[in-house]
Amino acid sequence: MNAPLPPALALFSHLPLSERFHVHARAFSAPLEAVASRVPAGGTVADVGCGHGLLSALLALGDSRRIVHGVDPDPRKIEWARSGPGRLPNVRTEVGTVESLAERLPGGFDAVVVSDVLYLLPVERWPGFLREVRRLLRLGGRLLLKEAEGDHSWKHLKCLAQEVVMVKLLGRTKAGGALVLQPRDAMEALLLQAGFTLRETVELGVGYSTPHILYVAEATAGGTAAASAP
Repeated sequence: MNAPLPPALALFSHLPLSERFHVHARAFSAPLEAVASRVPAGGTVADVGCGHGLLSALLALGDSRRIVHGVDPDPRKIEWARSGPGRLPNVRTEVGTVESLAERLPGGFDAVVVSDVLYLLPVERWPGFLREVRRLLRLGGRLLLKEAEGDHSWKHLKCLAQEVVMVKLLGRTKAGGALVLQPRDAMEALLLQAGFTLRETVELGVGYSTPHILYVAEATAGGTAAASAP
């Protein structure tokens, strides 16, 4: 079952205006419902880089049998997440990173969602990040990785300009890298090297001014590629 946005957004109604604006902007600028709809039913799901917890809220409200574990390195955002979706009985939140979670709960998740996180990290850290995501998953577990595609389109350039404002000027998002968007062939190769089998590559940018793309992959002993889907 897929939860609609309004009940999820209602969980943030008590936040200060600036934080509510940030959550609502996120809701209507990214295809989070499409990501949530592809997460397997039930099970335990890690939301890595959960921020305020909007995707965690969609996942938890969409299936009460699902346990959602949100983790983010920003203590401020985790406090907002705890006072919002963290009030749901099937949501857990904590300050941390993919590395700290994988160290504590290796193989503890049936699915992992990562939405718009990699581009904030230095490119040289991407392979290690994906290996840690793989370590979180049980064999056969599912990864849903949503990023913006580096396709050199006007949407690509607009996305980078927008993030420069959000990260460097407003400080709304923390970044440790150079805000890089990678083409899909590079991303698919990284996933295979990290031990995933690609099940689906889906373009989700229609109707948005960002070239959203979703990689759906399975944790396997040796990764293999699958065909892209529009």
